[in-house]
Amino acid sequence: MRHTLDIDGRTLSYLDFGGTGRPLLALHGGMSEAYAFTGLAAALGDAWRVIAPDQRGHGDSDRAPHYRREGYVADAVALLDHLGLTEPVALLGYSLGGLNAYHLAAAHPDRIGLLIGVDATVDVNVPDGPNWFDFLGSLPYTAPTREELLASVEPAALPFVADGVRPLPGGEGWRLAFHGQDMLDSIRACNGDHWNTWLAITCPTLLIRATHSQALSQATADAMVTRRPGTAYTALEGDHFAPFTDPEGFHAAVAKYLAQAA
Repeated sequence: MRHTLDIDGRTLSYLDFGGTGRPLLALHGGMSEAYAFTGLAAALGDAWRVIAPDQRGHGDSDRAPHYRREGYVADAVALLDHLGLTEPVALLGYSLGGLNAYHLAAAHPDRIGLLIGVDATVDVNVPDGPNWFDFLGSLPYTAPTREELLASVEPAALPFVADGVRPLPGGEGWRLAFHGQDMLDSIRACNGDHWNTWLAITCPTLLIRATHSQALSQATADAMVTRRPGTAYTALEGDHFAPFTDPEGFHAAVAKYLAQAA
């Protein structure tokens, strides 16, 4: 079910898939939303209660003043407090959500009992000059109709936006699931060395890497496992989007680790 909470006058929307099992907080990637974990929640069944927020600026959550790590982390802590989850929970994060998860686990070790990082690096280098995400700067945000909105999006960008368009309140048109400038700000705010954060994590951790990842190199993944004790490793066949192009493999890897940890 979808719910909301208020954080300083800003709405954070989240899905609570229910179940009586142990809570699993799941943080989606950039330009995505909580619905991305619908399949995972179904695969885990009643053993785990999957709770997935639309992170700030994504989905049905309001846009935010900034998209730095401390903001994403504060939102996640506010959600845990709102739900009364004071005991350590399991945490999963993919891509942007994985980096946010690393910072959450490091900053609040008393709230996180285990961590699954999915194709998220700790060495983020956002180069100057042309980048694959430059299309975000020219994305429209609203249009009178769904058809007009999608027609104004470059064809190469359609896979990133088509599934997330939604009507504006009061039938005043349609909008994307995110604002392009917010996503650019979010990507750039990831830039930098996050090794100290990774090494500060104390809970048992699984690192999942896609074999042809564009985001997490094999060398960095190997170093993440070697340098931080208590880190298990699983490879998932495919590119950065493997959790969704190979959902069965992704769900099986997550379920196996959760069962072992539990």
